[in-house]
Amino acid sequence: MAAGKPVVILGVFVADTAYRADRQPRMGETILGNSFKLGPGGKGSNQAVAAGKLGADITFLTRLGVDAFADMAKQTWKGAAVKSAVIDTPDSYTGAAYIFVEEGTGNNAIIVSPGAAMLISPADIEAHAELIRSAGVFVTQLEQPIDAALKALEIARGAGVTTILNPAPAASLPDRIYTLCDYVTPNETEAEGLTGIKVSSVDDARRAADALLANGVGAVIVTLGEKGALLHTKTRSELVGAVNAGPVVETTGAGDAFNGGLAAALAKGVEPLEAVRFACAVAGISVTRPGTAPSMPTLLEVEALLAKA
Repeated sequence: MAAGKPVVILGVFVADTAYRADRQPRMGETILGNSFKLGPGGKGSNQAVAAGKLGADITFLTRLGVDAFADMAKQTWKGAAVKSAVIDTPDSYTGAAYIFVEEGTGNNAIIVSPGAAMLISPADIEAHAELIRSAGVFVTQLEQPIDAALKALEIARGAGVTTILNPAPAASLPDRIYTLCDYVTPNETEAEGLTGIKVSSVDDARRAADALLANGVGAVIVTLGEKGALLHTKTRSELVGAVNAGPVVETTGAGDAFNGGLAAALAKGVEPLEAVRFACAVAGISVTRPGTAPSMPTLLEVEALLAKA
């Protein structure tokens, strides 16, 4: 499968500091953990790594501090064939995340401090407008400032680039952002945050997706964990089952794997429903491995799983 049209992702890199323990400590309490791992993270960066490992022609746009975590970012991207458009920010720091993983379930709780990436501005986006216009697919999330995401979506939409907004972490959005999005990809929690509709079933997801379509979104893809993902447009509503690749080790990077896989597939001209199925397979493999960026599979692994499924 050829690389297809270029993918550009705007987002955040953070160093993930991951702690595994039997449970979370209560306020004022200290408990012993079972393990600690330092690794690359940040939703946008993880999505870029996922797309890069799948063979996409991918450039990641962000701000970094000038520090050891920035060096880690650049090494990570190099290893996944991700090109980067980095704005060095010596007066801030490269972001970091605290990730707690519950040993028994693999469930997680996260605190993100984006650092330099919180300084990404509409002017930074203007300075990289040509890069965004050159893409076939543009992706952003909500870890960097929303006004920067909005400006980038406007530029992409103006150039006829396919736009994907992964509305994570959940935040209240300006109404006009929706009309700039060909795809919005919330999970159940984010879908509820955007629409006020609690999503605990596929029918709930359809109702939430209808509310997003009414706001002007082109298509909604609600990721539903082990239930799979719902592709919902004005003319079709199809649930794509999760693709099982083995026992779940950690779910932390699953959404990023999904979005990176979706972008890579759409950039190659894959039809939307097949692109969602491909993205489900990417996510399915990622949850069988620990970590976020390190858990992302290669194109060969995904194709082998889909052939078997």
